[in-house]
Amino acid sequence: MSLPVAVQVYSVRDDAKADLQGTLEKIKAMGYEGVEFAGLYGYAPADIKEMLEKTGLVAVSAHVPFADLRRDAKGVIADYVTLGCKWIAVPYLDKADRPGSGDFDKTIADIKEIALQAQAQGIQLLYHNHDFEFVKIADKYALDVLYDSISADLLKTELDTCWVKVGGEDPANYILKYSGRAPLVHLKDFKGTKSEHMYGLIGKDDKAEVSDKFELRPVGFGVQEWPSILEASEKAGAEWVIVEQDSATMGKTPLESIKMSRDYLKILNY
Repeated sequence: MSLPVAVQVYSVRDDAKADLQGTLEKIKAMGYEGVEFAGLYGYAPADIKEMLEKTGLVAVSAHVPFADLRRDAKGVIADYVTLGCKWIAVPYLDKADRPGSGDFDKTIADIKEIALQAQAQGIQLLYHNHDFEFVKIADKYALDVLYDSISADLLKTELDTCWVKVGGEDPANYILKYSGRAPLVHLKDFKGTKSEHMYGLIGKDDKAEVSDKFELRPVGFGVQEWPSILEASEKAGAEWVIVEQDSATMGKTPLESIKMSRDYLKILNY
């Protein structure tokens, strides 16, 4: 069995901002079956739903800023119900909300409350990790503390395979650890090692000079062992795998990069 493949639209955010309909058509032509959003580019959810229906893409999920969900979970979630998403993910934590700085217990409590609001509207909440959750609280990773603190019916995983590996764990093994709780898996490749500039790559500081010690890559062009990761995703009960490349490299455009990822996955019969 091979899983359907989606792409995080953030990977081609400038193209989407300039021409969302055209970008969705290009994504579909590459062989992607679905998309995950990170922002709606000024469109109403109903308008984007119409674009997706015309294009033949599934609105799989969305990354929604934690601050927005804290401010108005009910209203924000309703937009993604209209769009047709089945999942919403908390995508990132600012420093004040992370383990080791600020009140991580409050972060956990707020995520639980947001998860309840999502469940009430028929949406499953996910948590999308980075590497900063791979710090120990007592004898557990903070990421495991989060998942142990909120029941699996309320909060499921969206494990980002790049950040799991950067955090020091094997992505395939970590996916299997959350079997039955891992409906979406992020496919992200890279080369190099941890860098102080890594988060310049995810839009927090797009002008940051990125260290040559760390570089995001199209799937299949970095260090990840994709056959084992994909096999683990299937065994864990994933419903979709989602390509994400936060910043284009190798002299390629964002659209070229996500096409390289899709073409590589086709070689693996995905």
